[in-house]
Amino acid sequence: MLWPAVVLLAGLSQCVQAETYTSMLSIHQALSTERELLRFLHTYLEEEAKRLEDLRRFYRKIQALHQGAGNTVVNPLLAYTLIKRLQSDWLNVVYSVEASENAQALKNGYQRLEEELPIFEDLEGAARGVMRLQDVYSLSVKGLAKGKFQRVSNAPLPDVYNPSQDFSLSADDCFHIGKVAYDMEDYYHSILWLEEAVRLFRVSYGSWNTEDEGSLEDALDHLAFSYFKPPQYQQQHLYCSYETNGTPFLMFQPLKREIVHQQPHIALYHDFVSDAEAEKIKELAAPRLQRSVVASGEKQQKADYRISKSAWLKDTLDPAIVALDRRIAALTGLNTQPPYAEYLQVVNYGLGGHYEPHFDHATSRKSPLYRMKSGNRIATLMVYLSLVEAGGSTAFIYANLSIPAAKNAALFWWNLHRNGEGDDDTLHAGCPVLAGDKWVANKWFHEHGQEFRRPCGTSPED
Repeated sequence: MLWPAVVLLAGLSQCVQAETYTSMLSIHQALSTERELLRFLHTYLEEEAKRLEDLRRFYRKIQALHQGAGNTVVNPLLAYTLIKRLQSDWLNVVYSVEASENAQALKNGYQRLEEELPIFEDLEGAARGVMRLQDVYSLSVKGLAKGKFQRVSNAPLPDVYNPSQDFSLSADDCFHIGKVAYDMEDYYHSILWLEEAVRLFRVSYGSWNTEDEGSLEDALDHLAFSYFKPPQYQQQHLYCSYETNGTPFLMFQPLKREIVHQQPHIALYHDFVSDAEAEKIKELAAPRLQRSVVASGEKQQKADYRISKSAWLKDTLDPAIVALDRRIAALTGLNTQPPYAEYLQVVNYGLGGHYEPHFDHATSRKSPLYRMKSGNRIATLMVYLSLVEAGGSTAFIYANLSIPAAKNAALFWWNLHRNGEGDDDTLHAGCPVLAGDKWVANKWFHEHGQEFRRPCGTSPED
């Protein structure tokens, strides 16, 4: 039994001309109609297969003639047939009557059933039904896209429904649900469904299905406007707090944490370092600064899309670095010792300095990051060491989020999901510095050594 049939039951009962989505009987009738269309398509495919085989015969014949004739045409019969082919045969091939007849037969079959087909209002009603089920039963959009009726919950719960036949939604299916919500100005649902559509379109980017109407560009366009319209949805779970993370080290001086985004989870810790500490770190880094490089295959090289200089400071270089490492460990709960974490990288951005959109984690096993033999970069901590008068924000592209450089504050986010896969939503960029002097210090943590500090989730999907 196809699970969308169950979903469509939940269509609205408002007065519209469309009725397919309002009853299970109509769904069964629609299924019968599609079977008839499937029969027409089967006939078309068989006839087209015969036509294509005939085209292959024509191709092989001409190819054999060219291989035998070489570059000269001595035989007058060969010359005659060449002229005939170019004047007549190719014309018949390109404007094949059989091709037109086959396609027209399929169109005629479709048109005979057209009055029995659902109309656009049916599609809208069906999409609203999916969203209603999503809300009433607290269903995960990611789960629904995979054909799973999973509850959104921190605790493991049984699925609301286990269909007997596996059925997943395509990127285009998710796009249409998101677009229906978008047209209704229901940006809460449009964001959830369009985000899933974007994720699925990215997986198959470069390939295209004949039946698809939407695309990655369409989904991103609608998603961007959805984020622009409802600031309340982005901010409803955002808050500030004092955090000790259960460590005595922070008991008398808790961290000032501001949750600036939920997915990806991004936290800003205000006053993480003092003015004196920031100046000391810059002083240590200044004589060691070199042009920043980026990963390119198995090598590292300079690139115009990263304009800055950077220096690496060992944790044993100075007591100020030792103290900072201890505080970072208390904030993150992660192992900061090499090779489980990298040395502190201090970066200074120059005139118009910037870093175009990139991931901190490696997206290829050939990345130089794996030379440390401690896994991928699991998390990032970025400390702002200077005041930037204008520009220089950290922009998370898919989260539609820009965070100004807040002096002495630290920005933290996870690069990997708990299952070890990279979080595509962490794509970020360093915006060009318009005015001021931008200094940041980066601390990157690797997977190994963190197994008991950030364990895997109970679900492979986490």
